[in-house]
Amino acid sequence: MSKAWRNDAEAKVTGRARYTDDLEVKGALHAVPVYAEHTRARLRGVDVSQAASRPGVVRVLTSKDVPGTAVFGQIQRDYPMFVSDAIRSRGDVVALVVAKTRAEAIAAIPFVRVDEEPLPAITDPEEALREGAPLVHEAKGTNVVNHHKVRRGDPDASLAGSHLVLRERFTTQRVEHAYLEPEAALCVPRQDGVMEVYGSMQHPFSTRRFVAALLGAKLADVEVRSVPMGGGFGGKDDTAAIVCARAALAAALTGRPVKTTYDREWSMRESYKRHPYALDYEVGFGADGRISGARVRIVADAGAYCSVTPWVTWRSTVQCCGPYDVPAVRCDVYGVHTNNVFTGAMRGFGSPQVNFAVEQLMDMAADELGISPVEIRRRNMVRQGSTTITGQRLDGHVVSLPQVLDAVLDASRFEEKLARCSRGEGDILYGVGLAMSTRGMSLGAEGMDFNAAIVNVQRDGSILLEVAIHENGQGAESAMVLLLAGLLGVDKARVRYRMASTSNIPDGGTTVASRGTLMGGGALVDAADRLKGRMAAVASRALGCAPADVVFADETLRDMKSGASIGFDDAVREMYLAQEHPYAFGSFKAPKVSWDEETGQGNAYFTWVYGAQVVELEADARSGKIRLLHAWAAHDVGRALNPPALLGQFYGGMAMGIGYGLHEDAASRDGALEAQNFDRYTIPRAKDLPEMTAIIVENADPLSPSGAKGIGEPTNELMAPAIANALARATGRRFLRLPVRLEVAR
Repeated sequence: MSKAWRNDAEAKVTGRARYTDDLEVKGALHAVPVYAEHTRARLRGVDVSQAASRPGVVRVLTSKDVPGTAVFGQIQRDYPMFVSDAIRSRGDVVALVVAKTRAEAIAAIPFVRVDEEPLPAITDPEEALREGAPLVHEAKGTNVVNHHKVRRGDPDASLAGSHLVLRERFTTQRVEHAYLEPEAALCVPRQDGVMEVYGSMQHPFSTRRFVAALLGAKLADVEVRSVPMGGGFGGKDDTAAIVCARAALAAALTGRPVKTTYDREWSMRESYKRHPYALDYEVGFGADGRISGARVRIVADAGAYCSVTPWVTWRSTVQCCGPYDVPAVRCDVYGVHTNNVFTGAMRGFGSPQVNFAVEQLMDMAADELGISPVEIRRRNMVRQGSTTITGQRLDGHVVSLPQVLDAVLDASRFEEKLARCSRGEGDILYGVGLAMSTRGMSLGAEGMDFNAAIVNVQRDGSILLEVAIHENGQGAESAMVLLLAGLLGVDKARVRYRMASTSNIPDGGTTVASRGTLMGGGALVDAADRLKGRMAAVASRALGCAPADVVFADETLRDMKSGASIGFDDAVREMYLAQEHPYAFGSFKAPKVSWDEETGQGNAYFTWVYGAQVVELEADARSGKIRLLHAWAAHDVGRALNPPALLGQFYGGMAMGIGYGLHEDAASRDGALEAQNFDRYTIPRAKDLPEMTAIIVENADPLSPSGAKGIGEPTNELMAPAIANALARATGRRFLRLPVRLEVAR
């Protein structure tokens, strides 16, 4: 395999890359947040007079200073960027201190007097569902954020007639994103009236909406520019946008540039987390191991604010039965408000939780029925032409679940190792575990799915490229550069990816749901096709051929019939001489999807990906220590655009999944997180990671113009169940709670 190529590699490895906090603007002020003291309270007032008179303090802002709307959100507008009355979470911000230096701003925080009347908090989502429970948002009249359903067949009859019925409750934990760079923003009021925003955020267009809302400004009066960011994993959406919005407000009111840089404690206190779930499953099986039906009830703790809980839990709903053909299903999934820190997007987006349950249930049923864990999956998994639990026929692309399963079984020699599992015998226990999944790509029926790309060839043949996706550190820009160079038949050195801006290109949606390569690549193929059509029309005159006979390859435009050619630079020159701009705008609209909220039926996603993973481990029965030996992952990515970088996505996702399975837990007490920094919040270290083997499976997807799909999330969502299944085969015991702990008698 060739070396990895990244357009941003040199800047990052030499330290020349400048992140938001590295940016310096003369005369900039510094802003810091002031938090509420209690988990739930009535805010009686905020006295900023003492703080405002502290050395260096320029202003202290509260909700009274907001010219636009302080309450905003992507789905439900319930998040107060400044609290004005009700305190619903320890992460609520009541004021923003703006000073000449960051140290002076921090020093003034204790002098902001916040008058709170504490109220009983509700932190258990099951309690929040009970009739008469205190309402987190009284205006909503309920603590239920959303209720998604799947209704298929008659699961009651199916379970009643089943040979085996498994009834189990699984619980998953709240998880911190643990990105390296905390939230940061620099906002500069420009002389043309535009507020220019630089920030460590994943979604420039979402950020622009939050900023414009708080300022009461038009979208065209806010320009969000992208700079390198130190990780996001889904976590730099709402909170990061709000941090930018508050800094923009300070900049607008002072008329000076304002920077905000969060420390780790502020970041962990205020930012949203992965949803903790409680999952109750009843699954019926025939004597032959085939699934007959399922009843599923899932409760997700949304915390104090809606964020994207309806979207996260919708994916859980659609994928609640994993990659299996289940003829009868009743599924009810609830997002529920509590006074805990709010929850939102995180890598996997509602899949890791349900996979943890489903993939263990398959192993448990296999054991009960005396079938191998491989065979029970083969008997139930979706195949070409299968129908999902939402009634979607899987066709139009290769349903490659059998292919990825075979690949990971062969590479890991799974079935040979299965016979060696300890099953509780001995002190050093050995186990191997399998998990597999299918995942709907992109936003699906809950979102608007389209994207845009601009290709602008300069007079000297160099090329400016911009796509409406965001570089979150995953290598999106590099993949787009390589794709364009291949489409035009030119060296990638010609292509310069523009510094992205919300004022350059139309809103292409958020770079989430493993959609960047799929959707951005689709738009880029369209732009390249349009550009090639225009260039071929001009070049064909010099070549004496029909435009349709012009091919782009090896830095030339060539008549495929005569072999006559013209260099790419010469072709560009001909374009300018003909007063034709070698410029193209491309777009890609996702194929139509559908969804019925009442029945949970419809074509939820326009295409799917498939994956399987195996984990091999040892566990010390005396100490409880678990050591991962090896992990294998086989995933169908459609088409690999940058294979070495793609492997990085595999390994990163697997490492993050190991943290979810064994290490991480953002536990809270009375709504306050117990860990406020990495000294108490445990993420896996390099020594905790096993040898990893990544297997790239390619079946170019006809529904994706580039043939590529995605890998950002699938490798992350299977590690926890594979670990749990391996540990069960090592110990002879089941582990239904995350993170997995091997308790030992002391």
